Amino acid sequence: MFQVAVIVFAFATLASFIQRVSGFGFGIAIMTVLPFLLPSFGEATALSGMLAIVTALLTALRMFRYVPWRKLLPILAAFLVVSFIAVGMLGRVDNAALKKVLGVTLILVSLWFFFFSSRVHLPASMPVQLSMGTLSGLMGGLFAMQGPPAVIYFISASRTKEEYIALTQWYFLVGNIMMTFFRAGNGFVTPVVLKLWAVAVPGVLAGLWIGGKVYSRIDIALLRKIVYAFLAVAGVVALF
Repeated sequence: MFQVAVIVFAFATLASFIQRVSGFGFGIAIMTVLPFLLPSFGEATALSGMLAIVTALLTALRMFRYVPWRKLLPILAAFLVVSFIAVGMLGRVDNAALKKVLGVTLILVSLWFFFFSSRVHLPASMPVQLSMGTLSGLMGGLFAMQGPPAVIYFISASRTKEEYIALTQWYFLVGNIMMTFFRAGNGFVTPVVLKLWAVAVPGVLAGLWIGGKVYSRIDIALLRKIVYAFLAVAGVVALF
């Protein structure tokens, strides 16, 4: 248990650092290891989501006045409905199969951000919000990785950096709070999850602090490419 706690602490620090510097990626980064450390895949997603609440809380409260609700509420509503269904599916799917699907998902996410993310721009229309919310709900409910579809939409829909940050952080905050209730109702918030959450929160806070200190001193584009390459490797490892 001690070794697991150390690894979780270390990856919580790394994932929150990535989140602070690049604006997203906490769930993606930490889910490369949690499914292999916790007793079940559902518990891994529960721990990831509970830690993600910590990463989003302070920034979301600080940026509340910048939230354009008409750009947030439809995608959030679609996400909550679909993620509720997806979380309910976790207990009925084999853990080994989920880890292999996670591996494929990590590889596809990596390829998307490497080659296509900068070329795709989506309008803030209702069909776009509902479709991105649906895809995000599936990825969030099954893998605690709801970020990529939502980030693609929010980048295209935001007029300013402040608006983008407000949209993403409120989406992650509300989404992860609600999914924690969904997961608790399905029995995934266990004593093991709570103990590791308590261990990892200081790591999350440390990663956010370090990321804030070095944000203006590092090449963010290079960091993102390193993260995408790491995701691809993690995906291959998860497959085999």
